[in-house]
Amino acid sequence: MTQVLPIFKREFFGYFRSPVAYVFLIVFLVVSSGLTFYVGQFFDARVASLSTFFTMQPWIYTFFISAVGMRLWAEEKRSGTWELLFTLPVRIREAVIGKYLAGWAFITTGILLTFPLLLTVGYLGDPDWGPIFTGYFGSILMAGSFLAVCSFTSAITKNQVISFVISVVINLCLVFLGWSVLTDLISFLPVSWIDALSNFSYSTHFEGFSRGMVIFEDLAFFLSLSFISLLLTVIILER
Repeated sequence: MTQVLPIFKREFFGYFRSPVAYVFLIVFLVVSSGLTFYVGQFFDARVASLSTFFTMQPWIYTFFISAVGMRLWAEEKRSGTWELLFTLPVRIREAVIGKYLAGWAFITTGILLTFPLLLTVGYLGDPDWGPIFTGYFGSILMAGSFLAVCSFTSAITKNQVISFVISVVINLCLVFLGWSVLTDLISFLPVSWIDALSNFSYSTHFEGFSRGMVIFEDLAFFLSLSFISLLLTVIILER
């Protein structure tokens, strides 16, 4: 795994060589703040909490992380540079891990740049910092799972738009499975079936983090989903 770090450095700093990365981060911050303060009615709640911010995140990630992940492999395949990459002394799994970690670090940078929200709730009241910090921890884990799914979808096509659409569909389904509205719509199904479906949802496993709880089952879900998605990426690229 000696090539993971060089690949990580090349890819991570490569994001910031393009103005698109800065536009992405700015739009991400504006959308996150806008949905929290206005759609989530942050000020009307009169509670020093970031619960509305965390509630919006799975929906935001569905589109923004899909936009980041769509280029992981689709662009390499389209331009033919991925074939050149593998003529070098680099194992496929090293390339997959390095590019994934770079994308995850870039997204984590965007998440951490929402720190003004922390300052806002701290200024407006006396928040319970436990759920806020576990919420951020869970948010970063969840973002990693979103991106791993995007890595897989990017590996199966040369077209970035197709990769984006497939990523959005898959991730949106994994968000919807834990949505209360969907649960009401499928209430005719046995309760055990509904519970089983919700166990495959980002929202279900992120909820504990946003409430200040770090549960092993939730950790295992995000880590397992990331591992399986990256494993599938390696298998596809090795074909």
